[in-house]
Amino acid sequence: MNNHKTHWENIYETKAESDFSWFQPYPQTSVDFINLFKLPKTASIIDIGGGDSHLADALLELGYTDITVLDISATSIERAKARLGDKATAITWIASDIVDFEPHRKYDFWHDRAAFHFLTTEIQIIKYLAIVKQGISPGGHLVLGTFSDKGPNKCSGLDVKQYTEASMSALFEKDFKRIKCVEETHVTPFSTQQNFVFCSFQRTPMPIL
Repeated sequence: MNNHKTHWENIYETKAESDFSWFQPYPQTSVDFINLFKLPKTASIIDIGGGDSHLADALLELGYTDITVLDISATSIERAKARLGDKATAITWIASDIVDFEPHRKYDFWHDRAAFHFLTTEIQIIKYLAIVKQGISPGGHLVLGTFSDKGPNKCSGLDVKQYTEASMSALFEKDFKRIKCVEETHVTPFSTQQNFVFCSFQRTPMPIL
């Protein structure tokens, strides 16, 4: 996976924010899910592949106090820190490939927009499922946004795995209850369209023995 890290470091070192197809100035769909679940301001939130996305900014503006951002690219994290200035100290930053991540705590809300679909092998997907299961509190929420079956099959020079509401739900049904799925047409900074599917889930409580 080191090749992936090199690939992403190079992208963040050579491109401006507006050059990224996934860029959005305000993550409205993600914020809508947070509002749907009525998360308390003290909820522990992790953004997977958050890099220099603006979700962390939005969460701070909404008053959330326990925010973690994970990204494979240390460069993307440094860019986000520079943008946020002093506010960056309120966030926990983790530079790691998600499939190498070992959560040392439980999160109430796990957010992933456009990271999961870069995991294209069965081994990577199984690892992600195990990490999610370990990292989300019982009763906690998961929101995944990926390219749909009508979306691109490549992004930033890498293959991606497309999902439907049904195929994404089937992956998580063992340990999560599906709450809501929506499709979204994302308009890129260069005025092309990408179709996403977002699905939200709730971690089922551990069985009482």
